[in-house]
Amino acid sequence: MGSRRSKDLPSSNNRQKQIPCGNDRQKTRAMRFELYIAARYLRAKRRQAVVGLVTLISIAGVAAGVAALIVALAITNGMQRDLQDRLLGSSAHVELMRVKNDGIRDWQPLVERMRKLPHVVAAAPALYEQVLVARGPRDGGAMLKGILPSQERLVSDLLDKATPSDAFHQLEPAGEEDANPANAGIPPLILGKDLAENIGASIGDSVMVISPQGELTPLGIVPKYVRFQLVGTFHSGFYQYDAQMGFLRLADSQRLFGEPDLISVVNFKVDDLYKAAERGKEIEQAAGKGFQTSNWMEQNRELFHALAEEKVVTFIIIGLIVMVAALNILIALTMMVMEKTRDIAVLMSFGVLPEQVRRIFLMQGLLISLLGTAAGLVIGYVTSWAGSHYHFIHLSAEVYNIDTLPFASSWKDGVLVAVVSIGVSLLATLYPSSTAARILPAEALRYE
Repeated sequence: MGSRRSKDLPSSNNRQKQIPCGNDRQKTRAMRFELYIAARYLRAKRRQAVVGLVTLISIAGVAAGVAALIVALAITNGMQRDLQDRLLGSSAHVELMRVKNDGIRDWQPLVERMRKLPHVVAAAPALYEQVLVARGPRDGGAMLKGILPSQERLVSDLLDKATPSDAFHQLEPAGEEDANPANAGIPPLILGKDLAENIGASIGDSVMVISPQGELTPLGIVPKYVRFQLVGTFHSGFYQYDAQMGFLRLADSQRLFGEPDLISVVNFKVDDLYKAAERGKEIEQAAGKGFQTSNWMEQNRELFHALAEEKVVTFIIIGLIVMVAALNILIALTMMVMEKTRDIAVLMSFGVLPEQVRRIFLMQGLLISLLGTAAGLVIGYVTSWAGSHYHFIHLSAEVYNIDTLPFASSWKDGVLVAVVSIGVSLLATLYPSSTAARILPAEALRYE
């Protein structure tokens, strides 16, 4: 008999395993009941129209805050991405120069040796000099860069943005197969579009270049005047380059500056631009004593640091819209608790627990937050997508260095904004839900 009972009746272990399953089903049913009541309260007609109006305003407020945050963060990300792309497209990842700033002589063997280093994708020599560019009575300061186009295009894409598209071919060294014989007389020059417009020069015009590295005469140092022909312009969208930079042949720049067979810098493109600092140290060690390197991250550290700070400040300031919407949720739920006091008392008299009542209003706040957050995410991402594809917001390049407002939405930003929005909204529901849970049925129904 004992063995038969032990087979027929469930053991204590089995009973312990079965009880949680029943509890889980009860919890699931309770959650469905609470969610059902919460949804009914939101859809129900109000005795006080202002409660429904405040609820709609709460949803709209959350949606507006979330959409504004998504768009603002997309603009900040777009600014950072666009500036980084333009900077990297217009400059090298790593630059090698002399510590004494006296130029690099016997540079051909050095460049060839540096090209063979690990992680170096390309290397190109360059000679920089500050000059004055003039066309008739109009002039402007410029940083001219003497280059070898075939090598320069491997580390920078500014020449690829030249107009006409084949203008860079005219900067090839004279005597090579692809050199332009028309440049044998007046040397060719390519200027930034804004710089050319500032001095009133068009393609084909003659431009005077005045170098402060002049010639020594009995009257002192006289600036050197050399006439160039403007064979093309480039437009990078980055005002600093478009208004202040130009390109000429390396040999012409050496003659203009009176520095035969001398360069000022070797530009490098490396395999990983985010490891430019490490690659720069390797290049510096390989070059030997007397050389130093700089990289694009060092040159623009303050700019990107400012953009990162701007993103944080933007998140905090525009996040206040979500805080205001959360206050609206608090007001809406508080008014709803006051309106539904009798209904809550009836529910509790039928056995609904205070914890369940608290969860009903928590779920109401959650539903309001979810509706507003979902609508805001859709509006924010659609707006960001339209801005990135149609470029309908134009900027002053002289002020912002870019001519259109860039957008770059990120799913990580969406997750962060959604979590913050829902979290703040749930915090706003704690007080009204606790107030609803403390209602005493007898007191609430005494005068009904």
